[in-house]
Amino acid sequence: MHITVIALIIAILGLVTSFFLVGILPSIVSLVMGIVLFIREEEKSISVVRIIAISAAGVILPVIMYLNTFGFHLPGNDPEGVSSFQRILSENYSNFGIHIFDPKKSEAEESLALEEENTSSTSSDQEENYYVSHEAEVDVSEKEPEDKAEDVPDNRSIFESLDSIDPREKNKGGIISIAASDDNMPSYGGLPVGTMLIGQYFREDDHNCNPVLVLQNKTGEPVRYECRFIARDSEGEELAISDKTVEVVRDGALFVFEGRFDKRDLNGSMPDAYEFSITKRNPYENDMADLVSVYTAVEGNSALLTAQNRSDKKVKVDAYVLFFDGKELVDCMWMIPQNIDGVCLDPGSAATIQGDAYYRFDRVETFYTAYEAVGENG
Repeated sequence: MHITVIALIIAILGLVTSFFLVGILPSIVSLVMGIVLFIREEEKSISVVRIIAISAAGVILPVIMYLNTFGFHLPGNDPEGVSSFQRILSENYSNFGIHIFDPKKSEAEESLALEEENTSSTSSDQEENYYVSHEAEVDVSEKEPEDKAEDVPDNRSIFESLDSIDPREKNKGGIISIAASDDNMPSYGGLPVGTMLIGQYFREDDHNCNPVLVLQNKTGEPVRYECRFIARDSEGEELAISDKTVEVVRDGALFVFEGRFDKRDLNGSMPDAYEFSITKRNPYENDMADLVSVYTAVEGNSALLTAQNRSDKKVKVDAYVLFFDGKELVDCMWMIPQNIDGVCLDPGSAATIQGDAYYRFDRVETFYTAYEAVGENG
Protein backbone atom coordinates (compact mmCIF):
# COMPACT_ATOMS: atom_id res chain seq x y z
CA MET A 1 0.00 0.00 0.00
CA HIS A 2 1.33 3.43 -0.94
CA ILE A 3 2.64 5.55 1.93
CA THR A 4 0.25 8.39 0.99
CA VAL A 5 -2.78 6.12 1.40
CA ILE A 6 -1.50 4.88 4.76
CA ALA A 7 -0.97 8.44 5.98
CA LEU A 8 -4.48 9.41 4.83
CA ILE A 9 -6.08 6.47 6.66
CA ILE A 10 -4.19 7.30 9.86
CA ALA A 11 -5.22 10.98 9.52
CA ILE A 12 -8.91 10.11 9.17
CA LEU A 13 -8.81 7.68 12.10
CA GLY A 14 -6.97 10.28 14.17
CA LEU A 15 -9.57 12.97 13.44
CA VAL A 16 -12.50 10.69 14.31
CA THR A 17 -10.94 9.53 17.59
CA SER A 18 -9.90 13.09 18.45
CA PHE A 19 -13.50 13.67 19.49
CA PHE A 20 -12.57 11.38 22.38
CA LEU A 21 -9.10 12.97 22.89
CA VAL A 22 -7.09 9.80 22.11
CA GLY A 23 -6.90 10.71 18.45
CA ILE A 24 -4.29 13.36 19.08
CA LEU A 25 -1.49 10.74 18.94
CA PRO A 26 -2.31 9.22 15.51
CA SER A 27 -3.06 12.72 14.26
CA ILE A 28 0.45 13.83 15.24
CA VAL A 29 1.90 10.78 13.47
CA SER A 30 -0.05 11.44 10.26
CA LEU A 31 0.80 15.15 10.44
CA VAL A 32 4.51 14.36 10.56
CA MET A 33 4.13 11.87 7.68
CA GLY A 34 2.22 14.46 5.64
CA ILE A 35 4.85 17.15 6.21
CA VAL A 36 7.65 14.71 5.21
CA LEU A 37 5.78 13.73 2.03
CA PHE A 38 5.13 17.37 1.22
CA ILE A 39 8.84 18.20 1.56
CA ARG A 40 10.07 15.22 -0.43
CA GLU A 41 7.64 15.37 -3.32
CA GLU A 42 8.75 17.42 -6.29
CA GLU A 43 5.17 18.13 -7.32
CA LYS A 44 2.97 19.06 -4.39
CA SER A 45 -0.20 16.97 -4.72
CA ILE A 46 -3.61 17.77 -3.26
CA SER A 47 -3.60 14.37 -1.53
CA VAL A 48 -0.67 15.34 0.68
CA VAL A 49 -2.22 18.71 1.49
CA ARG A 50 -5.42 16.90 2.45
CA ILE A 51 -3.47 14.65 4.84
CA ILE A 52 -1.86 17.68 6.51
CA ALA A 53 -5.20 19.48 6.88
CA ILE A 54 -7.04 16.48 8.37
CA SER A 55 -4.14 15.72 10.72
CA ALA A 56 -3.93 19.33 11.89
CA ALA A 57 -7.65 19.29 12.70
CA GLY A 58 -7.14 16.07 14.68
CA VAL A 59 -4.41 17.74 16.74
CA ILE A 60 -6.19 21.06 17.29
CA LEU A 61 -9.53 19.57 18.41
CA PRO A 62 -8.23 17.92 21.64
CA VAL A 63 -6.21 21.05 22.42
CA ILE A 64 -9.36 23.19 22.17
CA MET A 65 -11.25 20.76 24.40
CA TYR A 66 -8.47 20.96 27.01
CA LEU A 67 -8.38 24.77 26.95
CA ASN A 68 -12.17 24.91 27.24
CA THR A 69 -11.90 22.90 30.46
CA PHE A 70 -8.69 24.03 32.17
CA GLY A 71 -7.64 27.16 30.24
CA PHE A 72 -3.89 27.69 30.24
CA HIS A 73 -3.43 25.89 33.55
CA LEU A 74 -2.52 22.36 34.59
CA PRO A 75 -5.49 20.13 35.49
CA GLY A 76 -4.74 19.88 39.22
CA ASN A 77 -6.38 17.45 41.64
CA ASP A 78 -10.13 16.91 41.43
CA PRO A 79 -11.74 16.72 44.90
CA GLU A 80 -14.02 13.90 43.73
CA GLY A 81 -11.19 11.85 42.25
CA VAL A 82 -12.39 12.36 38.67
CA SER A 83 -9.67 11.98 36.04
CA SER A 84 -8.70 14.87 33.78
CA PHE A 85 -9.76 12.78 30.77
CA GLN A 86 -13.30 12.40 32.17
CA ARG A 87 -13.53 16.06 33.12
CA ILE A 88 -12.58 17.22 29.61
CA LEU A 89 -15.16 14.97 27.93
CA SER A 90 -17.86 15.88 30.44
CA GLU A 91 -17.20 19.63 30.24
CA ASN A 92 -17.22 19.81 26.44
CA TYR A 93 -20.06 17.44 25.63
CA SER A 94 -22.36 18.70 28.39
CA ASN A 95 -22.29 22.11 26.68
CA PHE A 96 -24.10 20.44 23.76
CA GLY A 97 -26.60 18.68 26.04
CA ILE A 98 -24.77 15.34 25.89
CA HIS A 99 -24.30 13.97 29.41
CA ILE A 100 -23.13 10.43 28.73
CA PHE A 101 -19.59 11.48 29.65
CA ASP A 102 -20.60 12.96 33.02
CA PRO A 103 -18.04 11.49 35.45
CA LYS A 104 -20.28 12.03 38.46
CA LYS A 105 -23.35 10.06 37.40
CA SER A 106 -24.12 7.09 35.23
CA GLU A 107 -27.09 7.29 32.89
CA ALA A 108 -29.20 5.27 35.32
CA GLU A 109 -28.20 7.53 38.21
CA GLU A 110 -29.13 10.61 36.22
CA SER A 111 -32.58 9.20 35.49
CA LEU A 112 -33.07 8.39 39.16
CA ALA A 113 -31.91 11.86 40.19
CA LEU A 114 -34.29 13.48 37.70
CA GLU A 115 -37.20 11.43 39.05
CA GLU A 116 -36.35 12.36 42.64
CA GLU A 117 -36.03 16.02 41.69
CA ASN A 118 -39.53 16.02 40.21
CA THR A 119 -40.98 14.52 43.40
CA SER A 120 -38.97 16.58 45.90
CA SER A 121 -38.26 20.09 44.63
CA THR A 122 -37.07 21.24 48.06
CA SER A 123 -34.07 18.92 48.27
CA SER A 124 -30.93 20.97 47.61
CA ASP A 125 -28.91 17.77 47.08
CA GLN A 126 -30.90 17.03 43.91
CA GLU A 127 -31.04 20.60 42.51
CA GLU A 128 -28.30 22.63 40.94
CA ASN A 129 -30.29 25.88 41.04
CA TYR A 130 -32.83 27.56 43.24
CA TYR A 131 -35.19 30.34 42.29
CA VAL A 132 -36.11 33.68 43.79
CA SER A 133 -38.77 36.21 42.84
CA HIS A 134 -39.86 39.67 43.87
CA GLU A 135 -43.35 41.00 43.25
CA ALA A 136 -44.42 44.63 43.47
CA GLU A 137 -44.58 45.78 47.09
CA VAL A 138 -47.99 45.28 48.73
CA ASP A 139 -49.46 47.42 51.50
CA VAL A 140 -49.80 45.05 54.45
CA SER A 141 -50.90 47.66 57.02
CA GLU A 142 -54.55 46.56 56.84
CA LYS A 143 -53.72 42.87 57.02
CA GLU A 144 -51.37 42.86 60.01
CA PRO A 145 -51.42 44.67 63.34
CA GLU A 146 -48.89 47.45 63.69
CA ASP A 147 -46.87 45.50 66.27
CA LYS A 148 -46.36 42.71 63.69
CA ALA A 149 -44.59 44.95 61.17
CA GLU A 150 -41.22 43.48 62.08
CA ASP A 151 -42.44 40.01 61.08
CA VAL A 152 -42.23 40.89 57.38
CA PRO A 153 -39.64 38.54 55.73
CA ASP A 154 -36.09 39.85 55.77
CA ASN A 155 -35.69 39.74 52.00
CA ARG A 156 -38.27 42.55 51.68
CA SER A 157 -35.72 44.96 53.18
CA ILE A 158 -33.47 44.74 50.13
CA PHE A 159 -36.17 46.29 47.96
CA GLU A 160 -36.26 49.86 49.25
CA SER A 161 -38.45 52.52 47.61
CA LEU A 162 -38.17 56.27 47.62
CA ASP A 163 -41.22 56.47 49.88
CA SER A 164 -39.30 54.62 52.61
CA ILE A 165 -36.71 57.38 52.93
CA ASP A 166 -37.13 60.00 55.63
CA PRO A 167 -38.18 63.30 53.95
CA ARG A 168 -35.28 65.05 55.69
CA GLU A 169 -32.89 62.70 53.93
CA LYS A 170 -34.32 63.63 50.53
CA ASN A 171 -33.58 67.32 50.83
CA LYS A 172 -29.83 67.34 51.34
CA GLY A 173 -29.19 69.23 48.15
CA GLY A 174 -26.62 68.19 45.59
CA ILE A 175 -26.76 67.69 41.87
CA ILE A 176 -30.26 66.17 41.99
CA SER A 177 -32.02 65.55 45.29
CA ILE A 178 -33.95 62.42 44.30
CA ALA A 179 -32.62 59.89 41.82
CA ALA A 180 -34.63 58.03 39.23
CA SER A 181 -34.98 54.55 40.68
CA ASP A 182 -37.59 51.85 41.12
CA ASP A 183 -36.57 49.06 43.47
CA ASN A 184 -40.14 47.75 43.43
CA MET A 185 -39.60 46.39 39.91
CA PRO A 186 -40.92 42.78 39.85
CA SER A 187 -38.21 40.22 39.14
CA TYR A 188 -37.58 36.50 39.18
CA GLY A 189 -34.54 34.35 38.52
CA GLY A 190 -32.41 31.32 39.22
CA LEU A 191 -29.25 31.06 41.30
CA PRO A 192 -26.72 28.21 41.55
CA VAL A 193 -26.75 26.40 44.89
CA GLY A 194 -24.16 28.00 47.17
CA THR A 195 -24.71 31.48 45.74
CA MET A 196 -26.56 33.93 47.99
CA LEU A 197 -28.62 36.96 46.92
CA ILE A 198 -27.58 39.77 49.27
CA GLY A 199 -29.15 42.85 47.66
CA GLN A 200 -31.27 43.66 44.63
CA TYR A 201 -31.95 47.05 43.04
CA PHE A 202 -33.32 48.59 39.85
CA ARG A 203 -32.45 52.05 38.59
CA GLU A 204 -32.77 54.07 35.41
CA ASP A 205 -31.32 57.11 33.70
CA ASP A 206 -32.06 58.92 30.46
CA HIS A 207 -30.66 56.13 28.30
CA ASN A 208 -30.67 52.84 30.25
CA CYS A 209 -32.50 50.71 32.78
CA ASN A 210 -30.20 48.82 35.13
CA PRO A 211 -31.03 45.83 37.33
CA VAL A 212 -28.28 45.43 39.96
CA LEU A 213 -27.66 42.26 41.97
CA VAL A 214 -25.29 41.95 44.93
CA LEU A 215 -24.39 38.30 45.52
CA GLN A 216 -22.03 36.20 47.62
CA ASN A 217 -20.08 33.09 46.67
CA LYS A 218 -20.63 30.48 49.40
CA THR A 219 -19.73 27.43 47.29
CA GLY A 220 -16.43 26.78 49.09
CA GLU A 221 -14.28 27.36 46.00
CA PRO A 222 -13.42 30.04 43.42
CA VAL A 223 -16.14 30.36 40.76
CA ARG A 224 -16.66 32.02 37.39
CA TYR A 225 -20.21 33.40 37.16
CA GLU A 226 -22.27 34.23 34.07
CA CYS A 227 -25.60 36.06 34.14
CA ARG A 228 -28.29 36.79 31.58
CA PHE A 229 -30.83 39.55 32.30
CA ILE A 230 -34.06 39.61 30.26
CA ALA A 231 -36.46 42.57 30.27
CA ARG A 232 -40.09 41.56 29.70
CA ASP A 233 -43.32 43.40 28.96
CA SER A 234 -46.73 42.95 30.62
CA GLU A 235 -47.41 39.90 28.44
CA GLY A 236 -44.11 38.29 29.41
CA GLU A 237 -42.61 38.88 25.99
CA GLU A 238 -38.87 39.47 25.72
CA LEU A 239 -37.89 43.10 25.13
CA ALA A 240 -34.11 43.13 25.60
CA ILE A 241 -31.22 40.98 26.83
CA SER A 242 -28.06 41.87 28.76
CA ASP A 243 -25.29 39.29 29.30
CA LYS A 244 -22.61 39.76 31.98
CA THR A 245 -19.66 37.72 33.28
CA VAL A 246 -17.57 37.84 36.47
CA GLU A 247 -14.31 36.05 35.73
CA VAL A 248 -13.44 34.68 39.17
CA VAL A 249 -14.94 35.16 42.65
CA ARG A 250 -13.14 33.67 45.64
CA ASP A 251 -15.11 31.79 48.28
CA GLY A 252 -16.97 34.09 50.67
CA ALA A 253 -16.55 37.21 48.51
CA LEU A 254 -19.36 39.59 47.54
CA PHE A 255 -19.72 40.59 43.89
CA VAL A 256 -22.05 42.53 41.60
CA PHE A 257 -23.94 41.87 38.38
CA GLU A 258 -25.30 44.94 36.59
CA GLY A 259 -27.57 44.51 33.60
CA ARG A 260 -28.04 47.26 31.02
CA PHE A 261 -31.20 47.61 28.94
CA ASP A 262 -31.03 50.34 26.32
CA LYS A 263 -34.29 52.32 26.42
CA ARG A 264 -34.34 52.36 22.64
CA ASP A 265 -34.94 48.59 22.83
CA LEU A 266 -37.69 49.14 25.42
CA ASN A 267 -39.64 51.60 23.28
CA GLY A 268 -38.55 54.37 25.63
CA SER A 269 -40.39 52.97 28.64
CA MET A 270 -39.67 50.79 31.65
CA PRO A 271 -40.06 47.01 31.45
CA ASP A 272 -42.89 45.44 33.46
CA ALA A 273 -40.52 42.88 35.01
CA TYR A 274 -37.11 41.38 34.48
CA GLU A 275 -35.70 37.89 34.68
CA PHE A 276 -32.18 36.79 35.54
CA SER A 277 -30.43 33.47 35.12
CA ILE A 278 -27.04 32.90 36.79
CA THR A 279 -24.75 29.94 36.12
CA LYS A 280 -21.33 29.02 37.47
CA ARG A 281 -18.32 27.07 36.28
CA ASN A 282 -14.62 26.64 37.01
CA PRO A 283 -12.74 29.93 36.43
CA TYR A 284 -10.24 30.28 33.61
CA GLU A 285 -8.07 32.75 35.53
CA ASN A 286 -6.16 32.66 38.83
CA ASP A 287 -7.78 34.63 41.66
CA MET A 288 -5.50 37.45 42.89
CA ALA A 289 -7.87 39.25 45.28
CA ASP A 290 -5.70 38.39 48.31
CA LEU A 291 -2.80 40.32 46.76
CA VAL A 292 -4.80 43.38 45.69
CA SER A 293 -5.99 46.22 47.94
CA VAL A 294 -8.82 48.53 46.89
CA TYR A 295 -9.67 51.86 48.54
CA THR A 296 -12.55 54.23 47.76
CA ALA A 297 -12.62 57.92 48.76
CA VAL A 298 -15.41 60.44 48.17
CA GLU A 299 -14.66 63.96 46.96
CA GLY A 300 -17.68 66.14 46.21
CA ASN A 301 -19.88 64.33 43.72
CA SER A 302 -17.08 61.88 42.76
CA ALA A 303 -15.72 58.58 43.98
CA LEU A 304 -11.96 57.98 43.70
CA LEU A 305 -11.13 54.29 43.56
CA THR A 306 -7.49 53.23 44.03
CA ALA A 307 -6.25 49.68 43.49
CA GLN A 308 -2.82 48.49 44.61
CA ASN A 309 -1.30 45.38 43.06
CA ARG A 310 0.99 43.84 45.70
CA SER A 311 1.86 40.80 43.58
CA ASP A 312 4.66 40.14 41.07
CA LYS A 313 2.13 39.46 38.29
CA LYS A 314 0.06 41.62 35.97
CA VAL A 315 -3.46 41.87 37.39
CA LYS A 316 -6.89 43.01 36.20
CA VAL A 317 -9.27 44.52 38.76
CA ASP A 318 -13.01 44.75 38.05
CA ALA A 319 -14.71 47.03 40.58
CA TYR A 320 -18.29 48.20 41.06
CA VAL A 321 -19.05 51.28 43.13
CA LEU A 322 -22.68 51.60 44.27
CA PHE A 323 -23.88 55.10 45.22
CA PHE A 324 -26.67 55.42 47.81
CA ASP A 325 -28.83 58.28 49.01
CA GLY A 326 -30.19 56.99 52.28
CA LYS A 327 -31.25 53.45 51.43
CA GLU A 328 -31.88 54.21 47.77
CA LEU A 329 -29.41 53.11 45.08
CA VAL A 330 -28.91 56.17 42.85
CA ASP A 331 -25.98 55.10 40.66
CA CYS A 332 -23.77 52.12 39.84
CA MET A 333 -20.38 52.46 38.17
CA TRP A 334 -18.12 49.79 36.71
CA MET A 335 -14.51 50.90 37.23
CA ILE A 336 -11.27 49.31 35.96
CA PRO A 337 -8.17 50.92 37.51
CA GLN A 338 -5.26 50.49 35.10
CA ASN A 339 -1.78 51.69 34.19
CA ILE A 340 -0.90 49.22 31.41
CA ASP A 341 -2.70 47.66 28.40
CA GLY A 342 -5.70 49.89 29.04
CA VAL A 343 -7.19 47.47 31.58
CA CYS A 344 -4.38 46.06 33.77
CA LEU A 345 -2.12 46.90 36.70
CA ASP A 346 1.64 46.42 36.56
CA PRO A 347 3.21 44.19 39.23
CA GLY A 348 3.80 46.17 42.43
CA SER A 349 1.96 49.26 41.16
CA ALA A 350 -1.17 51.24 41.96
CA ALA A 351 -3.70 53.20 39.91
CA THR A 352 -6.66 55.49 40.61
CA ILE A 353 -9.85 56.02 38.63
CA GLN A 354 -12.55 58.64 39.18
CA GLY A 355 -16.30 58.24 38.77
CA ASP A 356 -18.71 61.20 38.81
CA ALA A 357 -22.24 60.55 40.08
CA TYR A 358 -25.15 62.36 38.45
CA TYR A 359 -27.35 62.08 41.54
CA ARG A 360 -27.05 63.13 45.16
CA PHE A 361 -25.51 60.43 47.35
CA ASP A 362 -24.31 60.18 50.94
CA ARG A 363 -22.35 56.92 50.88
CA VAL A 364 -20.79 54.37 48.55
CA GLU A 365 -20.21 50.64 48.65
CA THR A 366 -17.39 49.01 46.69
CA PHE A 367 -17.21 45.44 45.40
CA TYR A 368 -14.30 44.07 43.37
CA THR A 369 -12.71 40.97 41.90
CA ALA A 370 -9.08 40.63 40.84
CA TYR A 371 -7.38 38.00 38.72
CA GLU A 372 -4.11 37.33 36.90
CA ALA A 373 -4.19 39.01 33.48
CA VAL A 374 -2.81 36.03 31.55
CA GLY A 375 -4.76 36.68 28.40
CA GLU A 376 -3.91 40.38 28.09
CA ASN A 377 -1.19 41.46 25.68
CA GLY A 378 1.74 43.58 26.73
